[in-house]
Amino acid sequence: MDKMRSDAVKRGVERAPHRSLLRALGLTEAEMDRPFIGVVNSYNETIPGHMHLNKVAEAVKAGIRIAGGTPFECSTIGVCDGIAMNHPGMKYSLASRELIADSVEIVAEAHAFDALVLIPNCDKIIPGMLMAAARLNVPTIVVSGGPMLAGNMGGKVVDLNSVFEAVGAVKAGKMTDEELAEVECQACPGCGSCSGLFTANTMNCLSEVLGMALPGNGTIPAVDAGRLRLAKQAGMQIMELLRRNIRPSDILTPAAFHNAMVVDMALGGSTNSVLHCLAIAHEAGVAMSLSELNEISNRTPHLCKISPSGAHHLEDLHVAGGIPAVMHEVAGLGLLEGSAMTVTGQTAAENYAQARVVDRNVIHSPQQPYSATGGLAILFGNLAPEGAVVKRGAVHPDMLVHSGPARVFDNEELATQAIMAGQFQPGDVLVIRYEGPRGGPGMREMLTPTSLLAGMGMDSAVALLTDGRFSGATRGAAIGHISPEAASRGPIAAVQNGDIIHIDIPHYKLSLDVPEAEIARRLAALPPFRSQITRGYLKRYAKMVTSASTGAVFTDD
Repeated sequence: MDKMRSDAVKRGVERAPHRSLLRALGLTEAEMDRPFIGVVNSYNETIPGHMHLNKVAEAVKAGIRIAGGTPFECSTIGVCDGIAMNHPGMKYSLASRELIADSVEIVAEAHAFDALVLIPNCDKIIPGMLMAAARLNVPTIVVSGGPMLAGNMGGKVVDLNSVFEAVGAVKAGKMTDEELAEVECQACPGCGSCSGLFTANTMNCLSEVLGMALPGNGTIPAVDAGRLRLAKQAGMQIMELLRRNIRPSDILTPAAFHNAMVVDMALGGSTNSVLHCLAIAHEAGVAMSLSELNEISNRTPHLCKISPSGAHHLEDLHVAGGIPAVMHEVAGLGLLEGSAMTVTGQTAAENYAQARVVDRNVIHSPQQPYSATGGLAILFGNLAPEGAVVKRGAVHPDMLVHSGPARVFDNEELATQAIMAGQFQPGDVLVIRYEGPRGGPGMREMLTPTSLLAGMGMDSAVALLTDGRFSGATRGAAIGHISPEAASRGPIAAVQNGDIIHIDIPHYKLSLDVPEAEIARRLAALPPFRSQITRGYLKRYAKMVTSASTGAVFTDD
């Protein structure tokens, strides 16, 4: 093999001290002669999606050794969004994405790895690692830990979202405390990323579509032996990518991001996928426009309704044919760029050429879609000049077009208290602001208020708007990522109780029924925004983070 990056730490007389340290790791001469492959593993004992990644890493390292490489396992941090939900800890979730990207960059550059295998499994870890891959541009492959199986409660399929919604059902008197306890015990049966098409599983599926992961990465269940085989194959394949010098810059092209957005629309994935794909594209030097996503949505049929949009889960999608089958369906409409390179060493078209749908109940045909347009929509208007995001496929039909009076809350806690106390009316538009990337800071996910409303049976009667985020598990008329955010004096900061807000999802519109001059007057009268965070990482994060419309990446200044 030609000169390798790792030669910087192991070749030449002046590298004798470096080799001495490598020998302290137990490396033999043969191992030092081979390419050094970084295996970046986000294993920890806090996140159910990560509790088994040590086994995945062992399989990856076995594959690397089989194919003639020397693996070095190292780690990153990770946050469990479910555990962090609805308290100050959620401020750190999105903020962790930048730290994860930086940590991968640091360990890979400091130790001169020739190539990387990245092992994520949850919300911010996946995009953080992909951002690092684009930044480093050494041969890289991603292999996730796979989705959790859905739970079973007396023959009824349940998942984590069932628990959040059950809390609302108890508050509404529709469920007993004993029934809630049973859902709590049955919803999450073991390891893996939570079983619906929430953010983690959306991003694991899109890793396949982007070409950075092998087919099956997004859907093979965590407990399936196929997951370990996939990990072993990833370890072997990274050596082929290194041999052929196939890098992320060859894969993360405009065609790859186009394909990802098409499949995202067909799946009806998490709204957070838009935020993360913008950030990954930024690192890859690829321009993405939010307005372009609506053009893709208008052409792409919605083929799957996976929880929370429907009754199916990731295990069902896997059995039905997985992501290659979905890609095959939309490719038949001429919607994909089949020539895009992938980590298989083949094009996207070659990867999905033989894929077929096994279960039409799970993956509908383009001729009989759930809807003719995609499962996500980007809304614009005087309330969101830079855009807002909604999971259209999870919105009750009665709420696709809605006008109602605003009920304004300056943080998630106040909104949650009001919902639990029943301090709202059918038709209201609940506005939760100062929860954006800078204002939160950290752009908290807010599954608790949306789930309370769904559990109360009010998701068909009440809308929620925020400059923060909603979880991938959210359903209902929940519109997030409103940009500019309140902390940056976006129009959402001017909304007052009783103002009429117009929502028109089919026409991608979100507007405030207040004259522009009055909006400007209200904004000018606001005092300067001052964060309550005065120290630590979040203080630095708030100074550096940009708008959600840019992917909430750090400023380049």
